[in-house]
Amino acid sequence: MRAQPVTAIMGALTAIGVLFASGCASGGNDDGSLPRADIRLYGTDGNMANSFGDALKDSPAVLNGMKGTTPLTPLSDDFKRRVKVVDPTLTDFNYSGESYDAVVIAALAAETGKSVEPAVIAKQIIGVTTGDNTCDSVATCLTAAKSGKDFKYRGISMRSSGFTSVGEPSAAMYGVLNFGTSNKIDDAKTEFVGAGDQTKEDKTAPPAATTPNTKGGAKPALKYGLLLPKTGALAFQGPPMFAGAKLAIKEINEAGGVLGQPVQVVEGDDGTNPEVAKATAAQFIAQGVGVIIGAGASGVSAAVIPQVVQAGRIMISPSATSDSLTKVDDKGLFFRTSPPDNLQAKAVADIIMRDGHTKVAIIARDDSYGSGLAEGVKADLTAAGIRPENILVKKYEAKDKYEKSEGPALFDPIAKDIKSFGATGILVVGFDEGAMAIRSLVTSGVKA
Repeated sequence: MRAQPVTAIMGALTAIGVLFASGCASGGNDDGSLPRADIRLYGTDGNMANSFGDALKDSPAVLNGMKGTTPLTPLSDDFKRRVKVVDPTLTDFNYSGESYDAVVIAALAAETGKSVEPAVIAKQIIGVTTGDNTCDSVATCLTAAKSGKDFKYRGISMRSSGFTSVGEPSAAMYGVLNFGTSNKIDDAKTEFVGAGDQTKEDKTAPPAATTPNTKGGAKPALKYGLLLPKTGALAFQGPPMFAGAKLAIKEINEAGGVLGQPVQVVEGDDGTNPEVAKATAAQFIAQGVGVIIGAGASGVSAAVIPQVVQAGRIMISPSATSDSLTKVDDKGLFFRTSPPDNLQAKAVADIIMRDGHTKVAIIARDDSYGSGLAEGVKADLTAAGIRPENILVKKYEAKDKYEKSEGPALFDPIAKDIKSFGATGILVVGFDEGAMAIRSLVTSGVKA
């Protein structure tokens, strides 16, 4: 199912169709190529954030008009207020809702299954998102779970549908974001587009709850570990994820906790690095963590899943979107509240096509996230009518950390190829290193 057209988007995009309009004239350059003023940048969830613009603060207008997608349901002012109480320094809210929902869903599954054992929780997780009676708050849903009533959780990001049989959203909303002046997201131009298929919800009834064992006193507490990026290429995306997760912990405990006990949480860093994440996960497992929220990046998540599965723990990522994770061998212990990239690819391709591009370049990091999304967008653009020879995909080495000094060597050759190719639409699929790619596009004269 393609991303659903949103008429309002066209009005917004038309309004900003004068992107780089100063100096824009009809016709092309002497060599037949379009003038630089007609080049438009696009992004995806790895870079469509205010914090991404901070890396380009010395070029305050360079992102003006760049647009792209991120999994994003319209967030209420009340939710934003509550999250900012947890972290007043937040500049955006990317994946805060998905992180909040990941924590809440695990708590509801534990309460429904009457156990904090990961194996029991895992078997209840899909069911708490696909019941028949909607509840949309922590307190209401926990009350239903405690009383054994049927319910389906519809929280912050999980608004339109529940999980599929492999534990990921069957449908999702994407925010179409636009950078304005000073390299900041212009919230007034944000629109929303839906993608996916709600009929793919798994309505299979979960197993009956276990009989509580009251011998020996109260049940042990449900313990979470936050395996999210504090350092590395996704560090700029970490704050809203941590804040969303910690808000959920707070509100679960204010509603009475799980099985009569306050839930507990330990924080860790995934480093946007498989080895850092594995070390943190090992610490969590040793500390008795039953549910790990993370990791942030798809490649990091893929590296940690075998370790978590071997330990018999649950892992729920709020932001790992690679399609490859849909078929990962997880023994039913890995879930995600973020939708797979095949849905985002359709949304991105739809935006590019609506702008009328017939020649597109894609710059992507060469890992499961970047390569998968780049190839998905290419396939959708081709299906929409752009000839394959008019789509250029340039991949760069995926690293945990990039030094500014290596930017020209890494991205200048790519920018040169794109200039020769003559693309009018350029999609950047990556993390904070994408700022270096954009610098190279400017240096090479691709973009004004």
